[in-house]
Amino acid sequence: MIEYRWAEGRYDRLPALAAELVSRKVDVIAAISGSPSALAAKNATSTIPIVFTSGADPVGDGLVASLARPGGNLTGISFLGGDLMSKRFELLSELVPQAMVIGLLVNPNNAYAARETRDVQEAARSKSVLLHVLTATSESEIDAAFARLVQLQAGALLASPAVSNIGRRDQLVELAARHAIPTIYPWREFATAGGLISYGSSNEANNRQAGIYAGRILKGAKPADLPVMQPTKFELVINVKTVKALGLTIPPRLLAAADEVIE
Repeated sequence: MIEYRWAEGRYDRLPALAAELVSRKVDVIAAISGSPSALAAKNATSTIPIVFTSGADPVGDGLVASLARPGGNLTGISFLGGDLMSKRFELLSELVPQAMVIGLLVNPNNAYAARETRDVQEAARSKSVLLHVLTATSESEIDAAFARLVQLQAGALLASPAVSNIGRRDQLVELAARHAIPTIYPWREFATAGGLISYGSSNEANNRQAGIYAGRILKGAKPADLPVMQPTKFELVINVKTVKALGLTIPPRLLAAADEVIE
């Protein structure tokens, strides 16, 4: 039996949700919302197989012994979420070259927040861009962060993966449009919902692979023998309608590099 629970970005709920799944004696736990959920599941059981989708460093996070030979009862997919922040900054800077004040929205409770901030700060310094780091863990705090961006006269925004879960998609896209703040997101689902631009691995492909691993485990495979997989392709998606609404022009190089252009 496989069961799913959704924490909606509330990391404090994860231990209780993991304990509930363990108490129900499920056959597999799918921890598909990042390292915090995988760690909560790992802390709850050393015997029930766990398939995760996680951020940049499942070894450093203590989820597995190595990518090739995970050991223990966990395996899954590492989607390199935080490692792509400096690349997203470069893409955003290319699309909005006039933005000399840029915001970075992070979840301070996420383990990668400090690393994401450091990477983007280094990229911003290289371009002499003033970076403002804003934090948010809830709907009201995201609203407040955008209000602050307006006060700071920010010309663009990077939304980190830990803030940009699918449950916050409509809110983030709507706020970016209302305040006319060009924003880059980690997932294509945001661009298809009206967001300006996204760059990252495919949620669909990551979750499909997690499902394949869960199926193999249900058929007898051991997590310890299934290597942690990493994405080999990253999607650049640009929403032309939003580009025009913001009065921007897509550089030819960026347009040619896009995997998908939404008209």
